[in-house]
Amino acid sequence: MERHIDKALNEWTLNQSRKVLLLRGARQVGKTWSVRNLGKGFRYFLEINFESAREIHQFFTHDLDPDEICRNLSAYYNVPVNDGETLLFFDEIQACIPAISSLRFFYEKRPGLHLIAAGSLLEFALEQLPSYGLGRIEHLFMYPMSFDEYLLAGGQKELLELKAGSSPEKPLNPAIHARLIKLLKEFLYTGGMPEAVNTYIQSKDLRKTSRVLDQFLNGLMGDFAKYKSRVALSRLREVFDAVIFQSGCKFNLSKASPSSNYFQIKEALNLLEMAGLIHKVHHTSADGIPLGAQINLSKYKIVMFDHGIYQRIMGLDLSEYLLADSFSAINKGNIAEQFAGTEMIKYVNPGTRNNLFYWHRETRGSNAEVDYLFQKGTSIIPVEIKSGMQGKMQSLQIFLKEKGISSGIRVSMENFGQYGNFQIYPLYAMHELMKQSD
Repeated sequence: MERHIDKALNEWTLNQSRKVLLLRGARQVGKTWSVRNLGKGFRYFLEINFESAREIHQFFTHDLDPDEICRNLSAYYNVPVNDGETLLFFDEIQACIPAISSLRFFYEKRPGLHLIAAGSLLEFALEQLPSYGLGRIEHLFMYPMSFDEYLLAGGQKELLELKAGSSPEKPLNPAIHARLIKLLKEFLYTGGMPEAVNTYIQSKDLRKTSRVLDQFLNGLMGDFAKYKSRVALSRLREVFDAVIFQSGCKFNLSKASPSSNYFQIKEALNLLEMAGLIHKVHHTSADGIPLGAQINLSKYKIVMFDHGIYQRIMGLDLSEYLLADSFSAINKGNIAEQFAGTEMIKYVNPGTRNNLFYWHRETRGSNAEVDYLFQKGTSIIPVEIKSGMQGKMQSLQIFLKEKGISSGIRVSMENFGQYGNFQIYPLYAMHELMKQSD
């Protein structure tokens, strides 16, 4: 499967002043596959899995000299480890803390060697090493597949190109728009986990796809046990469920876990965020740029890292929805807003983590909320997600008037278009929308 991060990986490969690369992201989002794919372009590729090859840990227990480590690995696996010829891949590196510590020395003593490290729950290991490689390690962040990647995986390159060439000033042909809506509905069901996407593309069987998602959820619950030393497993699961069922509104800590106090719930949320399973959408007053300088730390919404996993936990029956004309049947689960948020994260520079923002004004007798805000130069762009084909956009109107902004964006099931001072983007066109922030 072609992934957007492939471009960044190739650029890193060709960069003569590159650093050791740390590939970060939640479990099973495709990190290992992408590195193996990159390895096909090298004369030699050596993959070390620190979870399955425990005996390799002894190579990192005494001397962290990169030359000695490379000699030992080369002899053990009978694969040359040569600068400029070999891609060395340390997978599941969180299972060997000394191996993480060694990365800084590779940058200093073997700058010509291509070395990538990756792992699940890596953030928990990095937390133990506050100075593991500052200035010596480059980071790339990877997420579940985007809708664009889903189209590529399904062989829909021509549709993707037509979508990329469209805009509110240049709508798509209605037949092409209808085709993209159909594919979007499929993607809302599968989510972006590569195994689920591949299963559906190969079989077109929603039941098989659901089983893959359920298996991932079972594994996720097992992963929670690894956090138990910091937070009780039962509390972590309570907070995780609360994230799901408080979707689409301000997260209420007091309702998250009746048996836990404020600090325990905050710690559980922090663990879920570190694991890459949730993303906070921060409230901002939006009185100027940057948006992040005006956030209220106690006020935020939360979106799940993958909308396919989200709909399985919610128990949403999307099979009937695949034949419907709008999102109204499932919008009780706020899946349109969930999807939009995760898509916005996926289409930014993978070298940085994108922050999500929203605006909410609470006054007596008048509430107004704009689902997402992003920056374009010195301008603030408000985005409202509509589940169907229309909407009054009263909150957007209030926001524009209060902040003195001339236009806003509505994302819906409609084709590209314009309505007064609003630009209309289809939900499947979040990438085209995010290009405005470039």
